Amino acid sequence: MKVELLAHTPEADLLSATAAKLTHSPSSIQDLRTGDPRELESILRHVLRLGHESVVEHASYTFGISGVSRALTHQLVRHRIASYSQQSQRYVEAEVDYVVPPSIRRAGLEERYVEAMDAAWQAYHHLKQKVPIEDARYVLPNAAGTALMVTMNARSLLNFFELRCCLHAQWEIRALAWKMLRLVRQTSPAIFERAGPPCKTRQHCPMDKSDCRWYPHR
Repeated sequence: MKVELLAHTPEADLLSATAAKLTHSPSSIQDLRTGDPRELESILRHVLRLGHESVVEHASYTFGISGVSRALTHQLVRHRIASYSQQSQRYVEAEVDYVVPPSIRRAGLEERYVEAMDAAWQAYHHLKQKVPIEDARYVLPNAAGTALMVTMNARSLLNFFELRCCLHAQWEIRALAWKMLRLVRQTSPAIFERAGPPCKTRQHCPMDKSDCRWYPHR
């Protein structure tokens, strides 16, 4: 899995902090932007602690993601407030490329798994000689590798990290979420300071999974 932060809103912390202060200030936007950055970031952290996250919708982040499976992207697109551009299996002939779940290796079943993948691609290559690749692709597995670009605003990302950084999220999308979180924290530390699963950020487990090793015992 490879994850890159391709683009992001410049000075996203400052921009979001300005929006936060604007709602309670008679000052002009220009005056607010020339204020003390430390004061602005303090205001931003305060409003985020209160749960007022609308101000960070002004910041957006675009990721390049590759080496992931279609099983992952089927989950990813459930996050509605985002923009997605994915490599098409209609127009791009599929090379032999797939993700192997760690549990397959741990169970000693990788050889059987590879046999199934090889069979799927052999069928694909046979079919595409006689039918359009958009129809031949029907035999390809969820494990098939893919690449995509994703753009989300910071509020959507906070929700994404809360749900997908959790230990009970599926392993592949959880790995993606933590990689994305590490990248955005480098550019916007104030916005994402408290991002992550609620057991870590709020000492609360919405699923009440007391057997989880991250469960916040108080």
